[in-house]
Amino acid sequence: MPRSLQEILDHADELARRFEDHDRADVRDAAPLRAIRDAVTGRAANERRVAETVATAREAGVSWSAIGAMLGTSGEAARKRYSGHHAKTG
Repeated sequence: MPRSLQEILDHADELARRFEDHDRADVRDAAPLRAIRDAVTGRAANERRVAETVATAREAGVSWSAIGAMLGTSGEAARKRYSGHHAKTG
């Protein structure tokens, strides 16, 4: 079952907190954990960017069908996932 964008972002933030709080004494080489942390942080940043660009596309009048096609999903699935997000201003 697909998770919402907010659930994905919240999970990524929680994982980042866990990595920061991890007892480094238990790990001989923390490089693999840092790589995972960086990947999770990057994924969260990319999800935010996708949500922002979808909102911008909607504000420009792009259809949910076209947005869904670019996301590799249906327009309805894209609408359900991203319709509550708004583009940043400023």
